[in-house]
Amino acid sequence: MTLTILSGGAAAGVVKGLQADFEKKYSCQIQANFSAVGAMRELLLAGEPCDLIILTRSMIEGLMKDGHVVEKSLASLGLVLTGVAIKTGDPVPAIANREQLFEALDQARSIYFPDPEKATAGIHVYNVLKILGLEQTKAKESRIFPNGATAMAAMAESPESGLIGITQVTEINITPGVHLIGLLPKEFELATDYCLGICTKAKNPQLALDFAHLLTGADSASLRQKIGFELA
Repeated sequence: MTLTILSGGAAAGVVKGLQADFEKKYSCQIQANFSAVGAMRELLLAGEPCDLIILTRSMIEGLMKDGHVVEKSLASLGLVLTGVAIKTGDPVPAIANREQLFEALDQARSIYFPDPEKATAGIHVYNVLKILGLEQTKAKESRIFPNGATAMAAMAESPESGLIGITQVTEINITPGVHLIGLLPKEFELATDYCLGICTKAKNPQLALDFAHLLTGADSASLRQKIGFELA
């Protein structure tokens, strides 16, 4: 028996952290696809098999309204803030306010972030660059990836120093070789409520419900907090 999941990258650490024990307990396999929330939503709408989907609250609500997600199955994993990362061991730039963030980004050799069209953090990062007047001047230094996890992995593997990455803190925290140095300044703060829903065309709806309860329940609370989710 296989549980299929489409998920925004922010929840990858939680799903993977719970996967082995769940598979053993339920004698099943979890087949999960992680990427930008917009890309995952498009896959579902295109007919990709899916039992459980994890996206932003507004996206799950929209899918529920349109009949793609079971009514009242929405549940929150928690809030995820957007953070700034550097390669582990690099000098730590100041990012506490607009001026410091501008300076740090302006001096960065490259800026790593997710898809500015389909990823929650990527859309936000590009808007921040526009507000700071850097979207054109730093265009050549922008390194864009399908999601935050791939962006952070690429930054970690780069031989260069003086790099900056911006994405969801959960994607930073699970990537070896990068270090979360802080959140975006208050005026640029982005907190995203990641929620799950059971798909109406789920082949294994009860298995999806069991995993949903684990993902959002007390048994996974410490794991979620460790990765970077903020719980109510």
